[in-house]
Parts: sequence; structure tokens; C-alpha cells
Amino acid sequence: MFIEAINHRAINQYVYARDKETIDIMLETKKDDMESVELLFADPYDFKEDKWQYKTKQMIKSGSTKRIDYWKISVTPEFRRLRYGFRCTDTQKNEGIVTERGFYDSIPADISHYFCFPYLHEVDIFQAPDWVKDTVWYQIFPERFANGDSLLNPAGTLPWGSTDPTPTNLFGGDFQGVMDNLDYLQNLGITGIYFTPIFKAYSNHKYDTIDYFEIDPQFGDKETFKKLVKECHKRGIKVMLDAVFNHSGYYFQPFQDVLEKQERSPYKDWFHLWEFPVKAGGYPNYDAFGFVASMPKLNTTNPEVKKYLLDVARYWIEEFDIDGWRLDVANEVDHAFWRDFRKVVKSIKPSTYILGEIWHDSMPWLQGDQFDAVMNYPFTNSAVDFFAKQKITAEDFANNLTSILHMYPANVNEVSFNLLDSHDTPRILTLANNNKKLVKLLYLFQLSFIGTPCIYYGDEVGMTGGEDPGCRACMVWDTKQQDRQLFAFVQNLIQLRRTIPAFGNKGTFRFLSVDNLTNTIVYEKATAEEQLIFVLNNSNKNSKTTISQLANRTVEELFTKEKSKFTEDATVNVEPFGYYCFRVTN
Repeated sequence: MFIEAINHRAINQYVYARDKETIDIMLETKKDDMESVELLFADPYDFKEDKWQYKTKQMIKSGSTKRIDYWKISVTPEFRRLRYGFRCTDTQKNEGIVTERGFYDSIPADISHYFCFPYLHEVDIFQAPDWVKDTVWYQIFPERFANGDSLLNPAGTLPWGSTDPTPTNLFGGDFQGVMDNLDYLQNLGITGIYFTPIFKAYSNHKYDTIDYFEIDPQFGDKETFKKLVKECHKRGIKVMLDAVFNHSGYYFQPFQDVLEKQERSPYKDWFHLWEFPVKAGGYPNYDAFGFVASMPKLNTTNPEVKKYLLDVARYWIEEFDIDGWRLDVANEVDHAFWRDFRKVVKSIKPSTYILGEIWHDSMPWLQGDQFDAVMNYPFTNSAVDFFAKQKITAEDFANNLTSILHMYPANVNEVSFNLLDSHDTPRILTLANNNKKLVKLLYLFQLSFIGTPCIYYGDEVGMTGGEDPGCRACMVWDTKQQDRQLFAFVQNLIQLRRTIPAFGNKGTFRFLSVDNLTNTIVYEKATAEEQLIFVLNNSNKNSKTTISQLANRTVEELFTKEKSKFTEDATVNVEPFGYYCFRVTN
């Protein structure tokens, strides 16, 4: 027994309240070392005479990577308190007891040895809005989605799609253009729109805010935006805005005041200035986004800055009824600010979705006191590397995704923002070297995975584009230039996600097998009432896979609607870049 590989701490993501009655617990052990793991648990005050009245319950192996087996269990403590340990039995039938104080050959009598979950307080439970679990997002870069009102065009606006995008050119995308195409989004099955910044700014990307309380005039006015939100809500579409609170733009009035008055400026403490005079050209002598001089970093610990930004957060919810905030460069803003941000936002509209842009392990922000979710870039990177770039094996992909699913509590994973690309990355069709069969596999996996998926505008009709600015081209509206078959494929996946509980967020996920020779993966999505088994061949070779879970089972294949019964052999042949989804009907 490799006791040095056994890992548990009484903190998230190893133990947490799933809901007001249930506690989820996870243990890590060396891969293939343990035959079984049992949870030993009871209320810390449950004694008969001097003997603790513990119970035992078998844990389930919820996933494995190259190094780790994950064991999980859900328990419902009668009095909301819990002391617990683990009884591990290895493949040689050796037993060991795992406690907070160490490892023992027999069960300790003293309960102070055990891990402790002191009390299940409902107020401490991680609670994200329920609606997010069933939402399919569509990311819109407003300047490039549709030009609906040419009277708003800034000087120098180019004809729609007349040339390649650059960091500075303009094509006149606006709110009216979005409203004109809401039926298109509704037909696709979209139930949430994530807008990159809409506030007054100098650039075409609007991440250099000039005024957080004003809409950029090229997009329209506040009445138009208010109408847009109402039209979205009529169609069951939520609206999420981008908050750039880490930094402002060069023309933000307080920063301009600093440049003009230097150390005499009343706004000098609004920023992280290194010295005077402040120099805004070239390499800045103040903190900025990266080292971009036109994006000075805001001092969110300053009470005036904090009040200003929290008033912004409040204003757009109260006045326009938006449904979510996406927080740009969220990991570089202090935790105290985000805690206050959450209190303000949730006090106005508790159902608001708070999404942080963080590209790495984000557990510190996901304790229930700051964000509801983060942009799931670990998912993005693994999915793109496996399907689009063909650079990792099926085993590596399964290891990565299993690790990702065990990085966070299950109720966090359910609202994780799963994207394939964005305004910051090349488009997926370009990443897949224009192979639309690979893109279909990407969409199939994304839309059947745990979390809330997001589609970048135009991907669903086959748009291409490399790194910024190439990924920010004008939306293609000429149906003759759109890939309508790809559109129909994505539309069907969204419909399956909406109508089949196990296909979407109500189904638990686990890999059943992988084949490195053909890069074929087999995974299961299941509820108590329903089992779906997916087979995806991510290679240009035919694959032949035996799936024991299908032996002697009657199934319906969801894409062809064909019904059949497998024999004991349960072998599935999949053509190159092919896929199946079998719904087990008995």
C-alpha cells in the first residue's frame, strides 16, 4: 500500500456541502493501488457508553489518471456534523485507516484523530444560479457581429466584411444589428449572450474603457440597449456583460487627470504609480495590463475606486436588468474587492451569474464568496490539443479531463464556462486545419460535457481566423457563404442537450475506455433513469472498440434514430472521425 500517495484534506475540493443536506467527500490514491475504499463516519457526539458509533459506506472510483485514482461519496449526516476517516484495502488485501493525524492499522477510538466537517451551514454552500446549468452561450464581439444602423457608424467605417480585420479598423457592428438577428440565435438554440465590452472606449475591442457608465456611441444608446435586453428576455435569452475592472483605458478621465496634474491629481491613488512624472508612452512607469501603457491598472483597494466600480456593477443590473458579469483579468484583482462585488451584485439580483476570466486553477475564487464560475481554459486547451491539433493521445486527453473534473466540487463544474475559442484565440476551424469533421467532434464533446458551453460567433457556420485580429472578422451573413450543414449539426446538438437530461448537465460523466492507436474515446453520461454511451473516433482510421457496458443491451443511436441490440461481444465499428451516441433502453 502506497500510503505516501494517499491524499485528503478537509477543504474544498476534497470535502464540501453539495446542498443543504448532502456532503461530498473525495480521496486520492495511487493509480491501481486500492481495491476498495470505505468511508468511516458519524456525528462527533454519537457515542454509546464510550464507543463512537461510526458507520461505513463504500466509496466509488469516480475517475483515474496516469497517477491517481479518485474515490468519491455523498453522505447525508443526520445532524449536519461529521467526523470521518477512510479504510483503504489494497490489491494485496492489506488494510489501512486514513485519518487527519495519520495512518493506522486499526480504527482509532479517539475521534479527535478523524477529519472534521464541523457543521453544514446553508449560507456556506456554493450556490450558483440554477439557470446557468441549462444555458448555451453565444459570444458576440459587438463591433463585428452585425451593422444594423449605419447612422451610428464612426468616421472611417468600412463596408461590412470588405477587408480583413486589423487592430484598428471599424465595420460598424451595433446593438440594432444584434436585435435584427435574435431570431437567428433563437433558431440555433442559444439561451445566453456574452458580450465583450460595450462601454465607451477608444479601441474597436473596447477593453480600454473611457466611461463605465456610458455605452460606446457606435453601438447605440441606453434606450436601444435596454430594448435589446428586453427582446432577449422575451426569447428566453440571458445577457452577460464584460466588466474590465482590473484596468481602465488611457482616456479614462481620472487617468487623464493624473497625466495632467501628476502628483497634484486627486486621482493619483486610483492607480499603481511607481514614480512621478507619470509617462504614458512606451514602457510604462506604472502597473498596467501586461505592459500596455494605454491600460493602466486600477487600485481596487482604494475606497474611491472600489465605490466607483461597485456602483458600476449595481447600475447595469438595476437599470438594464442584465443577467451576468464576466470579469476581465479577474485573477489580478484582490479577493477583498471580489467579495464585496459579489455582495453588491447578489443583493440586487441573486440570480446574476458571476464569471471570472482565469486561465489556471481557480479554487481560491470558487469558495462561494466570490465567483460562480471561471472560463474553463484547461478544458479548452485539452479539447483543442486532442481534437483540433491532434497533438495528444486519447489517454492523455482522458487523464486531463478527469483531472479537470476533480479540480473543483461537482456543483462548481456544473456551471463552469466551457469554450472552444474566443476573441483571444484562433477560431476552432483554423486550429483544426479546416477539417470540419474534427470541429464536429469538438462540438459533440463540448455540448455533451459537464458545464455551460459557449459558441464563438460565426463558428457555427464555418468562419475561420487566426490569432487576434484574425479571429475578430465580420460575421458572415450571406447564407451562400455559410456552412449550413455545420449549423444544422450544432443546432441538433443543442436540441439534444435541451431535451435529453443525461446529454446535458443532469448526467454524470465518466470515461469508459480509450484507444491510443485510433484515438478513440468512449464515455458515459448517466442519470438514475438514463444511460448514454458516446463513442468518438478522433482519427483517419477505422476503429473497432469493444464496450462491455453495451453487452446484451438494446440501444437507440441518437443521430440515426436506429434501434438495435448488441450481443455479448458488444463491438462497435466507427469510421474515421465518426461518432455514435447510444441511449440504452433496457
